[in-house]
Amino acid sequence: MILELSVTDVAPDRDAVLTSLGIPPERAVPAHIDALYTAATNRLAETAAPIGIVSSITTAEFETVYDGEGHNEPDSVVADVYPRAPHLALFAVTLGADTSRAITTGFASHDFALASMLDAVASDVADRAADVLERRFEAALKENGRLADDGAALRYSPGYCGWHVSGQKRLFRHLEPEQIGITLTDSCLMQPLKSVSGVIVAGPKEVHRFSPNYSFCRHCETHSCRERLRALFGRQYPDQHGDPS
Repeated sequence: MILELSVTDVAPDRDAVLTSLGIPPERAVPAHIDALYTAATNRLAETAAPIGIVSSITTAEFETVYDGEGHNEPDSVVADVYPRAPHLALFAVTLGADTSRAITTGFASHDFALASMLDAVASDVADRAADVLERRFEAALKENGRLADDGAALRYSPGYCGWHVSGQKRLFRHLEPEQIGITLTDSCLMQPLKSVSGVIVAGPKEVHRFSPNYSFCRHCETHSCRERLRALFGRQYPDQHGDPS
């Protein structure tokens, strides 16, 4: 299923964008940074054409996709989670080539400040577009009575949670996101750059319960899974189950 998204569906989170640039919410934002943020969001609104694709997949089919080229971590969140879930779907979403081109052009013309801000805003918006696909898949399952009201869908992507980035190759073969303009380089980099792909795992929320203390967690730069787990299980999670920090 191909889904066209509105830019208003995926509005950036100002605090998240600025935090990614080293400016936490509690710090006063300089006026020139505020102006750059406004300019970047305006530029994004002019260039972004978010579109996604979602396709259900069986557990057996996903096992083949996940195994990829055999480079996954031996202890993997994804490998622990997906066999417990009754519903899986591959997905990909992109903001389109124009946004990536605007970022590249900005850096090439030495407008580093605006290009960096646009890059950060676009990264945030691409993630939010993936969140929209996740929510729509969850909502569709609930509307059809295939997922309980307290069930949950969460997405996992190659390159994270023990799933090697080379998993993109089989994911692309199965999903064919070229239909929405996303291609894959030999090094498994998606083009356009502001694209996200992976698997949406849906079922009882307990499916997603895990402690983020896998061997690779210490190398993670974002630890974004913690906030997603806390949204499901409460603010004390995952500290009470083993916080690696």
